[in-house]
Amino acid sequence: MQNEDIFIKAKEAGKALALIPDEAKNGVLCAVADEIGARKSELLAANAADLGRMERANPLYDRLMLTPERLDAIARDIRHVASLPSPLGRESSARTLPNGLRLKRVSVPFGVIGVVYEARPNVSFDVFSLCFKSGNACILKGGRDADSSNRAIVELVHDVLRRSGVCPETVVSLMPATHEATAELLSAVGYVDLCIPRGGKGLIDFVRNTAKVPVIETGAGVVNTYFDAAGDVVMGARIVNNAKTRRVSVCNALDCLIVHRSRLADLPALCAPLTSSNVVLYADDAARAALCGSYPAALLRRATAESYGTEYMDYVMAVKTVASLDEAMKHIARYGSGHSECIITQDEASARRFQAGVDAACVYWNAPTSFTDGAQFGLGAEIGISTQKLGPRGPMGLEEMTTYKWLVEGEGQVRA
Repeated sequence: MQNEDIFIKAKEAGKALALIPDEAKNGVLCAVADEIGARKSELLAANAADLGRMERANPLYDRLMLTPERLDAIARDIRHVASLPSPLGRESSARTLPNGLRLKRVSVPFGVIGVVYEARPNVSFDVFSLCFKSGNACILKGGRDADSSNRAIVELVHDVLRRSGVCPETVVSLMPATHEATAELLSAVGYVDLCIPRGGKGLIDFVRNTAKVPVIETGAGVVNTYFDAAGDVVMGARIVNNAKTRRVSVCNALDCLIVHRSRLADLPALCAPLTSSNVVLYADDAARAALCGSYPAALLRRATAESYGTEYMDYVMAVKTVASLDEAMKHIARYGSGHSECIITQDEASARRFQAGVDAACVYWNAPTSFTDGAQFGLGAEIGISTQKLGPRGPMGLEEMTTYKWLVEGEGQVRA
């Protein structure tokens, strides 16, 4: 195994990190946040080298890009993580058995967490801050597209760790940006306790189907919003526009607008704000007829079967007409990815039915899916949006970076 030394050192570093006081960890995190500001030009230069190798038309370009504002936001998120209570040592269950044994279930780190991700250099900071605070060593496996950025980020973190003297710098490691390194990470049984993929469907499927170590699946975001018969048009237009155009390349961006057929007359007003971003609409026949003459013809296309269930990551959206709330939920069950779904309605009974019946990590009522984000949920940052049902679900913050163990105390009892 070519990178076995990385795995061995991460395992050792994880054990040391679990014993470090929370105050010391918080000091390191705040120092990293300060260093981001001090080395902003260096980070941007490394990122510019990555951007120079990617076409602007690539949907991943926006995810790859760092800006002064985004670096400031990353630093704020790291400080927020530092300010949060430690997730370790929390008692989730306690009992005394009839024989006098005292049992407690307490939260502990996983140990070593590996993360495989694409052109998202912000993930390097997010993963480090969450893993470090929760007592986990982390092994980063980024893609070639962001390699210069990731190396600059990890070098910054290593410099802070060396100066702090708190723990080995190997609490965070960056693997080579090769397919061979990915295969090694996914096969590192005995070294890596958990692997988390962050990226598109292809990457997630590959990790899930290949890994020999445990995986928490962060699913692709095929996101739907249903405009109900009792939806408010002004509110709906604002929600749809924000969910679609705020950042089209992220997993919480809207991919399909589902509209009740009784509200087709309001569809032009509902979609009007999208024209300022030149959003292409793939609409079914009923929706297309309602939009003809009001939505720009150059941006209006006929929907096909492939238009639904697609994560566009671009200024493109499907439109589907349904006859009922139940039909909308069936559409979501067929085409959604279990990430984030939304209903726009003034009818509470319909909203509650939708929230109860839709199977997704995050289900919204009269709010855009763009809020599916660890920082927006008050978690400080996130390591991904889990769409699976076993283990964490939704934005994965500090608490989701822990497992638990049972502490058992007695006075010499023996089992019959």
